[in-house]
Amino acid sequence: MGKLYLVPTPIGNLKDITFRAVEVLKEADLILAEDTRTSGKLLKHYDIQTPMQSHHMHNEHRTVDAIVSRIQTGDTVALISDAGTPAISDPGFLLTRACIEQGIEVDCLPGATAFVPALVNSGLPNDKFVFEGFLPVKKGRQTRLKLLAEETRTIILYESPHKLVKTLNQISEFLGEDRPISVSREISKMHEETLRGTVTELISHFETHPPKGEIVIVVGGKK
Repeated sequence: MGKLYLVPTPIGNLKDITFRAVEVLKEADLILAEDTRTSGKLLKHYDIQTPMQSHHMHNEHRTVDAIVSRIQTGDTVALISDAGTPAISDPGFLLTRACIEQGIEVDCLPGATAFVPALVNSGLPNDKFVFEGFLPVKKGRQTRLKLLAEETRTIILYESPHKLVKTLNQISEFLGEDRPISVSREISKMHEETLRGTVTELISHFETHPPKGEIVIVVGGKK
């Protein structure tokens, strides 16, 4: 029987990949990639010639069984996402669960993920925290924010740049305008930036300086 590797890929600087990750990707029989065009640039950079197959949120329900069968015949499969660690707000959970249910060995390599550096850079308490990922788009969004208003641990959220100001205004409404907050964007990239302050202060900044790039919001817990 083969094995499933979950391999983190750089979230910005290509040098953030580990030696072991490159080795696993080179030795695997198949690489499952969220976007083969995006991952192709990484593989080309490190001269990784392993065959790739598309595996993303729109097809993973249909492809899981075939991939599991392939691993059962002896193939080693490596799963990567466009950036960061698979299954963290990216595809990966369904395949991991299916492999575990079939007694297939699963090995997740340590490596890049956006929320850890954002949390550490925030200056907010990081001994206890809750990772929320993306808030619900519509249904359940206000309900979730009302629950988070009572959360005493530091809260970590992912958000897209065009929704950031709207989300900050909702955080102000439900969690309070003076709640301490940190917004990190473009982590490990050329224009990396972390801004800290109250929710009101950061709303004012981003209303006049529209953000670009991937964003992590870190919010102080209720005192």
